[in-house]
Amino acid sequence: MEITKALSALQPLYGKGNIEIVTRNGHRVRGIVRSMKTTQALSIPTVKVERADGEIVKIPFSAIIEIINHNPPRSADSARA
Repeated sequence: MEITKALSALQPLYGKGNIEIVTRNGHRVRGIVRSMKTTQALSIPTVKVERADGEIVKIPFSAIIEIINHNPPRSADSARA
């Protein structure tokens, strides 16, 4: 996935749980988006996901092929409450 597409898809999900990222080699990581590094010199842009068991998994944006939000969509009525 292109870095800008991955970044724009992940930004609204930052800090939310129940997010699944599928990588190019078939690995699936599900958890909370904890950190997104995109502008550090000489480093590969990555996202860190905290899994349910507490392990932090670092995934390069270039390895992401799909981002799945397993959170239920919020309806207009529940958003006002």
